[in-house]
Amino acid sequence: MTDILSHTEAGICTLTLNRLSRKNSLTSAMYSALADALAAAADDAAVRVAVIQGHETVFSAGNDIGDFLSNPPQGADAPVFRFLHGLNNFPKPLVAAVCGPAVGVGTTMLLHCDLVYAGDNAMFSMPFVNLGLCPEAASSLLVPRLMGHARAAETLLLGEPFSAESAMEWGLVNRIVPPTEANALAQQQARKLAAKPLSSLIETKRLMKLGQGAVVAERMAQEAASFGRMLSEPAAREAFTAFMDKRHPDFSKL
Repeated sequence: MTDILSHTEAGICTLTLNRLSRKNSLTSAMYSALADALAAAADDAAVRVAVIQGHETVFSAGNDIGDFLSNPPQGADAPVFRFLHGLNNFPKPLVAAVCGPAVGVGTTMLLHCDLVYAGDNAMFSMPFVNLGLCPEAASSLLVPRLMGHARAAETLLLGEPFSAESAMEWGLVNRIVPPTEANALAQQQARKLAAKPLSSLIETKRLMKLGQGAVVAERMAQEAASFGRMLSEPAAREAFTAFMDKRHPDFSKL
């Protein structure tokens, strides 16, 4: 079974996270597939909008820990970084439908989407500190800008999860619907976008993000350097060992 499904129809490229047995946790191969699909959609004149979606029960549990430890990201061309830069540089409208858990990159990727529709069962979290790591996807820049410092501190420093209602209040989500309707709503909105002139969509998005792309790319690079260094440090080793051993980590001496 393909873990990333890609389907293009009527100007809409739909990318579906399709690894339900592992709660759509993302592997290096899945990041590569997503990065390649976004690059192809950006270059394809027949594609006018892209949609990223999961299942009505789960969007993504974040990184697959086993795969992540076996294939840690190394260098700017690592699949996860290619995917994140693909999101930042995607010139056309990008829509997401999110239901159930959206953990780590499952939340931070949404910061780069233009429209996000959530099921009322969606639960967002960015538990990087809890894993002895630091934020990624320029979330250290974009989350405080979006939510303000106090809310960003709760979500990034404490790693506390937040609901679809909070996500909409803070500007991450456009609308909340029953989980069975989220993917359909994202497709409905994508069809509206696909009916509009592509040149106008691209130019309007470019102007809205003018001056932000380079800043976001620089923050991604800084985060990636810190993330890579921290990955080999004692706190992360304790966090991941505890996860694999199914116990609570002990950071008391770190």
